[in-house]
This record gives sequence, C-alpha cells and structure tokens, in this order.
Amino acid sequence: MFDTILIANRGEIACRVIRSARAMGVRSVAVYSEADANAAHVALADEAVLIGGPRPADSYLRGERIIEAALKTGAQAIHPGYGFLSENPDFVEAVEAAGLTFIGPSASAIRAMGLKDAAKQLMEKAGVPVVPGYMGENQDPAHLQAAADEIGYPVLIKAVAGGGGKGMRLVEVSRDFAAALESAQGEASTAFGNPAVLIEKYIQQPRHIEVQVFGDGTKAVHLFERDCSLQRRHQKVIEEAPAPGMTEEMRAAMGLAATRAAEAIGYKGAGTVEFIVDGSNGLRADGFWFMEMNTRLQVEHPVTELITGVDLVEWQLRVASGESLPAAQEELTITGHAFEARLYAEDVPAGFLPATGTLTHLSFPEGARIDSGVRQGDTISPWYDPMIAKVITHGPTRAVALARLRAALESTEVAGSVTNLAFLGALTRHEGFRAGEVDTGLIGRDIEALTAEAPVPDTTVALAALAAAGTGQGALAGFTLWAPLWQSVVLELGETEYTCAVAKAANGWIVRVNGTELSVEARAGALWVNGERAEGQALREGDTVSVFGAQTVHFTVKDPLDVAADHGAGAGVVLAPMPGLVKAVFVKPGEMVEKGARLAILEAMKMEHTLSAGRDGTVAEVLASAGQQVEAGAALIALEDE
Repeated sequence: MFDTILIANRGEIACRVIRSARAMGVRSVAVYSEADANAAHVALADEAVLIGGPRPADSYLRGERIIEAALKTGAQAIHPGYGFLSENPDFVEAVEAAGLTFIGPSASAIRAMGLKDAAKQLMEKAGVPVVPGYMGENQDPAHLQAAADEIGYPVLIKAVAGGGGKGMRLVEVSRDFAAALESAQGEASTAFGNPAVLIEKYIQQPRHIEVQVFGDGTKAVHLFERDCSLQRRHQKVIEEAPAPGMTEEMRAAMGLAATRAAEAIGYKGAGTVEFIVDGSNGLRADGFWFMEMNTRLQVEHPVTELITGVDLVEWQLRVASGESLPAAQEELTITGHAFEARLYAEDVPAGFLPATGTLTHLSFPEGARIDSGVRQGDTISPWYDPMIAKVITHGPTRAVALARLRAALESTEVAGSVTNLAFLGALTRHEGFRAGEVDTGLIGRDIEALTAEAPVPDTTVALAALAAAGTGQGALAGFTLWAPLWQSVVLELGETEYTCAVAKAANGWIVRVNGTELSVEARAGALWVNGERAEGQALREGDTVSVFGAQTVHFTVKDPLDVAADHGAGAGVVLAPMPGLVKAVFVKPGEMVEKGARLAILEAMKMEHTLSAGRDGTVAEVLASAGQQVEAGAALIALEDE
C-alpha cells in the first residue's frame, strides 16, 4: 500500500478521497489554485501545494505541475478524482513516466473509451448492444444532416469527446438540425478542443441506467446499477440505486454487458458503463443500449457504496497498489435503497443558471451522508463547478430512503447564494417520481410545477420580521411600561412587499403582517406562532433574512426611509447574468431585433449561455466584444428606448 498519495482535484471529490485515504493510514497531498488557497480540501489534507492561477488551464489542468508536486512531496501515486485530467491518457502516461502510479485505468483503456464513436464500434465487436446512429469521420454538415434524416427524428447530436451534457443537442425536426449542429460543435470546441460530433437515435421514453464496474486489469465485476434518469440540460439531478422496476433478468444482462465492456479493454479501477433504456413498456433484457463508458469514479458513486457496503475509493487504492479484485461477483449483494441529490448554487427560475456567492450560513442534518467541498464562509467561485454538496440517504426500502432524503433536504440550511434546494425538495414530493415512474423527460414535462413558488404563509413572514427586528437580544428588548412599542419592518421577496410591525408582549411578541396580528412565544426550544410550533428558524445576515425549513425563503430587509431609485434598464439592456467570457456577439448597432432573438453567447461555469432580446427593438449600443471577460451585471447590449 502507498504511504502518500496526491489528489489531482479539488472540492468535494478531493475531500472524499482524502477521508478514505486517512482511514487507510495513507497520507494525502492536496493541490490548489490561487482561488482555492483557503478551500476545504486544502485544510483537510496532510500537505498542500499551490500549482497556479484560478483558471483551470493555469492550475488543475497543468499536468506537469501536478506531477512535480507529487515528486516534491514524496507521493507514490496520483488519484485524479473526476473531471479535469481524470480521463486524459496523456496525463496517465506522464504520471507513469515519472515513476508514479496512476490510480485508475491505463492510458490505452481511456483512449479506447474516450471517443464515443470508436467506443461504440468496440462495444459492437464485444457483443454489447448499441443505439442506432452515425459515428463516421465525415463531419460535413450536409452529410451529418443526411445521416440524421436517415436515422429519423428525434435525434441527439453529441460531441465525440463530450461529457456532462456539453456539446449535446436534441433535434426534433429536420429544419432545426443545422442551427443545433453549429451550436453543439461550438460548445464542443470550447469544452474539449474537438468539434467532432456523432448522431444517434433519441429514445422516446428513455431512462438513463448505468452500471458500476470495477476491474483489476484482467477480471471485472459489477456493483449493480444506478438510475440517473432525473436530469435537466442533460445533467443529473437526483440519482438512486438500485433502479426502480429492475428485474433480475435485466440486471444480469446489463451486468454481463458492462463487465464484458470492461474486460474487453483490460480495465483497471472504478468505472461506469452507461446505458440508455427504453422505459415505455417496463424494463426488458432486450431494451437497453450502450451509450458510453466513464473511465473514472462517478459523482454519484455514493449510492452504490451505501447499497453494497463497499468503499470504492479504498478499492481503487488497493487495486492500484497491486492487489487483485477485493471481492468476487457472487460475494456482492444489494442491501436497501439509496438516493443522492446534488445541491448546487444555481438560479432555478432563471433557467438553472450557475450562481456565485459567499455561504454566510451552511448547515446539514444528522442522519444523512453529506459529501461536500465547502464550509460556512466559503465562496462559490465562478471558476469551477458550483456544487455545494451531495445529500445522500439510505433506507431498507425505496420509500423509506426517499422519505429520508426529503427530510434531509428540508433540514438543510443555505444562505448567501441562490440554490436549487427548493427544486430538489419538489422532486422528492413529485407523485410520479415517488412511484418510481422515472424517465429523462420527467423534469422537462413538469418543470412549471416543480419550479412554482409556493405561497409564503404569514407564519414565515412573522419569523422573518422578528429576525429583522433583532428581537430577543435581551430580556428587556422592546419593553415599555405603558403600551407596546412597535418597531416597523419592511420585507421584500421578489416584487412582493410585506409591511410588518413587531412589539414585545407579556409572553413573547406580537407581529403584524400586512395588518394581520400574530402572537409569537418562545418555549420548549422553539418559537410558537398562534399556538402552533413554527417549523424552521430565521437568520439575519446583513440586509437578508433567511427562514429555513420545509420551505426556505430569503427576504430582503428594506430600509423604510429608503426611496427606491428607478434604474430604467428594463428589458432594454442585456446584462451578464454571471461572471464569464463573451464567446460571441451576433448584432451590430442600428440592427433591428425581435423579442427572443439571439444577441450573444456568454461562456461561464464550463457551459455556454445564450442571451436573448427581452423585447423588439433597435440595437443602440454593443458594449462588449467576443473574447472579453465580464463581471455579473455588466451591460452587454443596449436597445434604443421605446
């Protein structure tokens, strides 16, 4: 076994690897960028080395600096985590050339599965079923259009070197193909340096089911399946294991296909074979097809660990150090059910736009597994993936595990950035999902209901008003000898304004919310409103009051003496929704545009975001150019006043 390993990654996966290494008595070395100098993984590791600037290209993608850090600190092996260099065969060869061990598959195995078209051809030879499509070298747009027309719509355009939904576009009719192809190729070039795409048939009621495999270079086993069908923008939101409705016949067939794929390339370490499944008539042994193989540990690996009792990172270290497979296939069993929800800093109503911010408050409940790479007080950086944590639960049945996930999310408290917490909670209450009726189109079909904002009860507003007023700071706070002394509080939530007043009463407080009076008492360690125990707690940070609970609400405290200024921008000015790189600008001053017209593309958080006109009008000014780095809120394009 190794004495010391270096983790060539950051965030929650670096913390995850460090914890398993420490449990095995192995020292860990972290690497970090200038933006991550105070990050959680740096504090957790036994040693840490600065490797460059905040841009991934200047730090976490600098393989030579990572190898240099490993040699300098006496590490014998490098664990790549996922993302960054984890599936870069050139990096693997450089690690081995330096006399170090790469904790993962060989460079040849990564190359075999790195390009989706070549991987599918290899899988066909190995007897693994593949989805009908075009995987040829001819990338002429007319040829690709003809291939798509022949396959039949809908089709998926997918970047050959892609992953994480980047360079992927769904095309439902022939006339939309050319524009979708151009967009996919542009995003693929940015993300992977390779614009090549493949075309495949889009399954109408698809489920995304993947199989966890583990090999020692000769033999491979599978650790059963995970269902990752709950997706938005082709990225996973909630994963679970095992898959709902899975039959023993289909599990055996998928497991055989997955291990056959792994053994065909001499796979070593943890990997995932992803399948697209036709869920229209139940799960069938002849209704699944190979999509791709991820030659690394997956983000959702914890659900597999919880149902099997296996520490996959421990297995990775043991096999990389020379051991054979730690268990035979017949020794692996499933116990219970597990879920993982990905908690992100993102603006759901704005189309799941990645967000930034400083986490002024962060608290997770006991009883759930939390894999996180941030702490209270940390900043969500624009340079990296905005994941806050993975909330993971396990139970004897699917219903129990899901109920525990719902409760865990309701007890999770985050302030300082917008998040998808409410959206995740809505998914756990979704009737179809609760029944196990899942497919990749579920979120898209029900997006309005899942993102609808529930009415805010007066009880919640009252708790916010108390926190905003700073009540309870002392035994005599708000006390008067004759009549209650009322303190005015104005709260804003979006465009809604709540006029409140708070006064001390004999047994607590009286709170007026838009003219309605509520009595509040503090007893038994909680606040009681009109005789009922209030769920959750309120916390004020600056001019923001957060009320946590089953419904988390963030109010802005308005200074009643403030006079709102009219900034006059409206839909006439297109602003950058987040820090990013202006990838392209499509209009010029004097040009007429219609509402919804594509004006520019902003690249941020590793994805492209199209900025559109909010109304019809004439372009007055173009305030940014392609290649320019802009801050959140920067004016990019202005239309003439109406």
